Amino acid sequence: METPALEVQLKTLPNSPGVYQYYDKNGKILYVGKAKNLKKRVTSYFTKRHDSHRIGVMVKKIKEIKHIVVESETDALLLENNLIKKHQPRFNVMLKDDKTYPWICIKNERFPRVFPTRKLIKDGSEYYGPFTSFKTVNTLLELIKGLYKLRTCNYDLSEEKIRNGKYKVCLEYHLGNCKGPCEAKQPEAEYNSNIEAIRQIVKGNFKDSLQQFREQMKLHAENMEFEDAQRIKNKIDVLENYQSKSTVVNPKITNVDVFSIVSDEGYGYVNFLQLSHGAIIRSHTIEMKKKLDETDEELLELAITEIRQRFSSNSKEIYVPFKVDAGEDVKVTVPKLGDKKKIVELSQRNAKYYRQERFKQMKIVDPDRHVKRIMAQMKEDLRLNVEPRHIECFDNSNIQGTNPVAACVVFKNGKPSKKDYRKFNIKTVEGPDDFASMEEVVFRRYKRLLNEGEDLPQLIIVDGGKGQLSSGVKALEDLGLRGKIAIIGIAKRLEEIFYPGDTIPLYLDKKSESLKIIQQLRNEAHRFGITFHRNKRSKSALNTELEEITGIGEKTVVELLKQFRSVKRIKEASEKELAEVIGISKAGIIYNHYKTKNTPE
Repeated sequence: METPALEVQLKTLPNSPGVYQYYDKNGKILYVGKAKNLKKRVTSYFTKRHDSHRIGVMVKKIKEIKHIVVESETDALLLENNLIKKHQPRFNVMLKDDKTYPWICIKNERFPRVFPTRKLIKDGSEYYGPFTSFKTVNTLLELIKGLYKLRTCNYDLSEEKIRNGKYKVCLEYHLGNCKGPCEAKQPEAEYNSNIEAIRQIVKGNFKDSLQQFREQMKLHAENMEFEDAQRIKNKIDVLENYQSKSTVVNPKITNVDVFSIVSDEGYGYVNFLQLSHGAIIRSHTIEMKKKLDETDEELLELAITEIRQRFSSNSKEIYVPFKVDAGEDVKVTVPKLGDKKKIVELSQRNAKYYRQERFKQMKIVDPDRHVKRIMAQMKEDLRLNVEPRHIECFDNSNIQGTNPVAACVVFKNGKPSKKDYRKFNIKTVEGPDDFASMEEVVFRRYKRLLNEGEDLPQLIIVDGGKGQLSSGVKALEDLGLRGKIAIIGIAKRLEEIFYPGDTIPLYLDKKSESLKIIQQLRNEAHRFGITFHRNKRSKSALNTELEEITGIGEKTVVELLKQFRSVKRIKEASEKELAEVIGISKAGIIYNHYKTKNTPE
């Protein structure tokens, strides 16, 4: 499928957070942006008037929109930064420098320092973040500094140097900000236990720290120190909104390729995420037509080879949702939990969105092709002789045998045709007999269509198992239609599809579009039948002794009950009170009826 027109691309964008990328007619990237809602943000470029000449020029050049869906706005912000630094798009002004978002580093050394940094150095140190705001970093470091006494000097505090008395405590020690590990005034075990507590804080597990802050805030408030209390409250707000995890940037994951697949009967959709130094720098999804009944494993193996060649990837490791053969030189990892699993799930989410958009685009660009594909698939899946362009589905509704009704809904070319829906009052069956009711309505429906010379459906679906199906088949036999119209039954619990004379049901793939249409038909028949049944029940419940009075109809009864709330109050009302609601004439009828009834003979 070729790249659809911009109008079609805009209509099928998701309402999710993510990053969008604009490309020109030559496939060159023009701009990268982030969005809380991709559809709203991207559409705004084409519907609003732009004050900036730069943006106006860019919009005229856009020929293709690509996007990457992420979990949160924070992830979108970080991913935007990665992609701008990697691709340096012409129309981006911000974030093209070498500055990146800040991290908190716990240095790999004896008596580790804790400090903010924009550079990741591979020396075994721990890095937490990245953070989209230095305000969050500073608040965390202030919190840490307030709770734990840590050194800030960059001395090599080896055991030998401390023992030899090489260092002297500095001003920080005398100010009470450091416990003097340089002169062995603080044991290493105690210092390391503080570092472990700090790890929990930067990971987001700061329940104890928040509790201490709240107690401090309360104390300040009690002492009328409201400015101090507000200052601490601001810190609490920042910490409560702090996100410690990012899916799109993770220093523990180095240079890897991530692949995932979603598929249907005819196509596989493979997403590729490229990670460099723990950051996503590329996302690409391809559509693969199935030539034979290829499995997801076979399709994914083909896609991995093709995509890695296209983007000249030299990564020695790939993450995938299941085991595949990617060659001897590539390590294949199937993550089970944690950050690696999350990155595979992110890839799968993007593959699913891509598939949904392709379907939507196909419906807009070539609706008939979409219908033909679905009809051909239903014919194959349901073992029919012809495509089921016209389908009718029947459902019975009754509660404890009262007010039995049935509904028939009609789908044409896979879509509801509501003008052709029909509802039936059960006439010949006494009590709750679903089988007999089904036979009656199927017989009545097609006897009428035959008498009126109307088109018959290619497929009839009855909601129920073998019993209801047998009743439908009997009705068709009585009309001489057996064998001329295909008829199947669908059982509710396991979505089993039954055929006449076959005791073994058919189970369709849960992802199958054929099953989805059958379920939609069954649900629509159920909804239509239940609505009719409820209306009938409500109407019979409204039948009061008032309607038995000659000259009084349902509308008048409703008006009276709205005003007086009960039949007893209507009986006791004066003629004048009744006349104010329903007029003099009808008020006289009701008043005289009860007056005559209550007059002793």
